[in-house]
Amino acid sequence: MTRSRQTAVSLLASVAVLFAACIGSTSSGTVRPTPGGAVTIANASGTLWSCDFSPFNLSENGDSLGLIYETLVYDNLLNDAKTPWLASSYRWSADSKTLTFTIRPGVTWSDGQAFSAADVVFTFKMLEAYRALDLESVWNVLSEVTQSGADQVVMTFMRPAVPYLYQIAGRTAIVPQHIWSNILNPVSEAVPNPIGTGPFTAGASACTPQNITYSRNPHYWQKGLPHLQTVNYPAFIDNDVANQYLATGRAEWGGQFIPNIATSYLAKDQASNHYWFPPIHNVDLWFNVTKSPLDNKLVRRAFAYAIDRSGVSLRGEYGYEPPSNQTGVVTPTFSTWVDTVDAQKYDYKFDTAKATTLLEQLGFTKNGSGIFEDGSGTKLSFTVINIGGYTDWVASLQVIQDNLKQAGIEMAVQNLSSSDYFNALYTGNFQLAYGSVATSAGPNPYYELRNMLHSVTPADIDPIAAGNFGGFSSKSVDGLFDQFDSTTDPTQQHKLMNQIQAVMLEDVPVIPVTESVAWYEYSTKRLAGWPTRSDQFAAPAPWNLPDMEVTLLHLYKTG
Repeated sequence: MTRSRQTAVSLLASVAVLFAACIGSTSSGTVRPTPGGAVTIANASGTLWSCDFSPFNLSENGDSLGLIYETLVYDNLLNDAKTPWLASSYRWSADSKTLTFTIRPGVTWSDGQAFSAADVVFTFKMLEAYRALDLESVWNVLSEVTQSGADQVVMTFMRPAVPYLYQIAGRTAIVPQHIWSNILNPVSEAVPNPIGTGPFTAGASACTPQNITYSRNPHYWQKGLPHLQTVNYPAFIDNDVANQYLATGRAEWGGQFIPNIATSYLAKDQASNHYWFPPIHNVDLWFNVTKSPLDNKLVRRAFAYAIDRSGVSLRGEYGYEPPSNQTGVVTPTFSTWVDTVDAQKYDYKFDTAKATTLLEQLGFTKNGSGIFEDGSGTKLSFTVINIGGYTDWVASLQVIQDNLKQAGIEMAVQNLSSSDYFNALYTGNFQLAYGSVATSAGPNPYYELRNMLHSVTPADIDPIAAGNFGGFSSKSVDGLFDQFDSTTDPTQQHKLMNQIQAVMLEDVPVIPVTESVAWYEYSTKRLAGWPTRSDQFAAPAPWNLPDMEVTLLHLYKTG
């Protein structure tokens, strides 16, 4: 791309977000919502609330990110649509190494003090000084953050990192300098009475270990919003009680797995109870590609043909989590990114005969038990590690085990505790592993596929690797991701993603088996404005952050 072309794209990107509308109306058409009403969230957090509203406390940030503290840009997890938030616009430099935000005027903190560019600079400088707070690892790519003039913040990068806009602008909470500069140790000190720019307020008087009550911020900068007066967020240790709240109408918004959802939830109120489970990332079968014969791509291809992904979806995941595809691109969420021509060429459908043929071509022969062996008598026999507490994964692996046996491959399942599983996974001490990349989902396929494939994250190099657990390494693939990091041109990004998919199809470094979803149940009995399959304005689970805020800004009482 030429310098003039890059500049034009950067300017167009900034103009696009400049004129993008913030949340100012609902999809209700003629209905004019009035303030009032409440929503109760039934989401199994697995713990009681500590009433610490620090957005940088990883175990508690869901209590505050979006509701109380906001981000510079809202980036929709489902479609990568960006809406200016605390920043009214942004622009990339021609070399994609400088990102300049213009900070929105007229925004106040919930204590009445003005929000400014200085607050943004302070927040990022604090994350630099206290790396434990840098949950999105933004200082892995940033080199400097400064204020320019009265209303601009300039971020300088060590290298081009365009996709990091999501983490920097869309996932990092901005906090008030006049409050946080007085906190002696922001890593350890709790924040019981938070001050934010968000649509709701909360504090020690409104929080118990069992429930947080959020109240409408009457001075919120988006005029007329939120419509709701109250958000109740009970703490549920497990799914069973949360599911009972939903089934009996004590809660309107859920975010967890419900067994037999048609009878245990929908049938309880057929007119009002609904669900939608959009896929957001993959659950994978990982190969340790450093171990023979898994270092042979034809062996890995045999696995890909041997696994009945639809059967795993139906029998292991009740059909709620759909089958994945070998491109690694989650569909239908990111269908526009799929290279259908290349995918059809390889045609990775369940095909035991094709898997068997591949292994025979490699010289493997079946023994008396129907398991393939090499010339020295070594069987195609492997162990897969799994988290034993994840009963759906246990059931899924039983299906995969049976599939592989039909193709002449033996697989023993080792169901481990979480700590033992992650210790083996992060250190590369496995043959096969079942699971997902250990990072949050992103708003296009780049984020997950980079964590799957880029060689800077293999577990044998980085003991806390977040992806590429099997040690796949390719300089050419690394180069494709690095080029993606450097461009804001959507056409070029799609071309690069097609080349990355080609590696998934040709080399099969990992097998995406099923698609993990955003669990989402909702009731329209007293509330309207929900995200739906036909109106995907936000990722809908209450644990999708900060999408949760956007959903709450749309909700309004009916009747």
